Amino acid sequence: MAAHDEEALGRAYDSRLMRRLLQYLWPYWHHALLALLAIVSASVLQLAQPWITKLAIDRYIATGDLAGLNTLALAFLGVLVASFTLEYVQTWLMQMTGQRIMRDVRMEVATHLQRIDLAHYDRTPVGRLMTRVTTDVDVLNEMFSSGVVAIFGDVFTLVGIMVVLTTMDWRLALLTFSVLPVIVVITQWFRRRVRESYRQVRTWIARINAFLQENVTGMSTVQVFGRESRNFATFGGINAAHRDVNIDGIFYYAVFYPAIEFVSALATAMIIFMGGGWVGEGTLTLGAMVAFIQYAQRFFRPISDMSEKFNVLQSAMASSERIFGLLDTPISISSPAVPVVRPVADGSARGHIVFEHVWFAYRDEAWVLRDVSFEVQPGQRVGVVGATGAGKTTVINLVLRFYDVQQGRILVDGIDVRDWPLQELRRRFGLVLQDVHLFSGTVAANIRLGSAHLDDDVVRRAAEAVHADAFIARMPDGYQTPVAERGATLSVGQKQLLSFARALAHDPGVLVLDEATSSVDTETELLIRDALRTLMAGRTTIAIAHRLSTIQDMDRILVMHRGELREQGTHQELLAQRGIYHRLYQLQYRDQEPRIGV
Repeated sequence: MAAHDEEALGRAYDSRLMRRLLQYLWPYWHHALLALLAIVSASVLQLAQPWITKLAIDRYIATGDLAGLNTLALAFLGVLVASFTLEYVQTWLMQMTGQRIMRDVRMEVATHLQRIDLAHYDRTPVGRLMTRVTTDVDVLNEMFSSGVVAIFGDVFTLVGIMVVLTTMDWRLALLTFSVLPVIVVITQWFRRRVRESYRQVRTWIARINAFLQENVTGMSTVQVFGRESRNFATFGGINAAHRDVNIDGIFYYAVFYPAIEFVSALATAMIIFMGGGWVGEGTLTLGAMVAFIQYAQRFFRPISDMSEKFNVLQSAMASSERIFGLLDTPISISSPAVPVVRPVADGSARGHIVFEHVWFAYRDEAWVLRDVSFEVQPGQRVGVVGATGAGKTTVINLVLRFYDVQQGRILVDGIDVRDWPLQELRRRFGLVLQDVHLFSGTVAANIRLGSAHLDDDVVRRAAEAVHADAFIARMPDGYQTPVAERGATLSVGQKQLLSFARALAHDPGVLVLDEATSSVDTETELLIRDALRTLMAGRTTIAIAHRLSTIQDMDRILVMHRGELREQGTHQELLAQRGIYHRLYQLQYRDQEPRIGV
């Protein structure tokens, strides 16, 4: 399989990315500072515990001063309680900070996703974008909550122990440090192996997600063609590969931590062997040797913790690079800095649309529209027909400024669409598509779409006008009936009627219909065609259709062919020309001509 950017890990540390990540930490710097102080203070207390043990043995146990030992025991208990409290404080602060940063990043990504040009969605899988908002942000949370600040505690503990050991007895200190080369070798082996294992796990997770997304979405096709067994076998192979690489990772962890413990035990053994002799010679106290053993055990723990944080930091660098790559996606479709028109409060529009020598290509110079020019007068009803790929839907995409033209210009009420504020421009249009998108919520919420000014009466009147009230009334809770994701519990015709009610409720100045009746049955189409007369009254209408029956009574029909406007006129005029429109009509209705009049 080709490499996927989910598989890339990148460098373990990138100063450019880290500086940018720390910007998200800055609003919560006081929490991070308190957590850092708590970590450093806890590290100091960790260093104090072996020292208290040394004092207890050398100063009180050796001399039989039990009263002084009681005082020292209380001090040791106080250190333990203080350590627990500081650990709780720093954990709570950093987890809370991590959650807030995760929320901030997710909100920024979600906001950017709503502003990115549609062209970006044309070439980017939805699953990859979902990974940015979920998995990658979770990795950043792990870094902020247990990595960036906590690593200072590990470093401080290591340095502090080295200073204390050297101060207490340089001979035992050198003995303890003698195993460090072995630790370095083990740690480097672990890092390399775990890095590769982690990359493999991400690779197979991405493949599992891709496989499930594709096959769950197309489950009806899978079942119709009896591919269950084959899909099960394919998924079994992917799942087994994912299990195997996870087992590899478990093996490396199972080797690394015992190896560190073994080296730690080896250092302890050397301290006991050599230190015991020096205690016998009187050049080292028993308390110092016991403290050395405790310090040695604490010395190797941060090393193993830092190795784990290395993996967290490495994955965070990779996730941040992907997140920032998305956030840095340029936005070319945006409102002008100085709009030419002033926003109109009621959203009304005259609906005068003009295409002037428009050339457009989705990619490079593969022109979809070639020098297209036409004019739609206010209140005029215009149909657009043509073969698949002729450029019909592209006309709509350009009017609504989902894309910008490469040459020519498009005017709405005398103003270039690039000079309109985006929201004001699009608010003037009501768009009804062939593939209706309904959201989870109620029937009324899907008609209203969050527009607070649309009360229940407006929603109900819009549904009645397009004959949607009949099936809504049969629902258990009427307009408050829940709608499943993408309207899965509704028929195609019902979803289309809801989309008409949605458009009518928002009372647009220009109505755009893109194959709005091509997927419904004849009875529903008759209902919709009747509703269209109400919907189009007093509005400029642009209707794209494959069924010529839906646009025969339009004021004007535009015939697109291979990206060019080849014919225009009324239904009768175009039939009389015996050109492209006539051929389309013959192909659709030569067997139905007795039933469908000209």
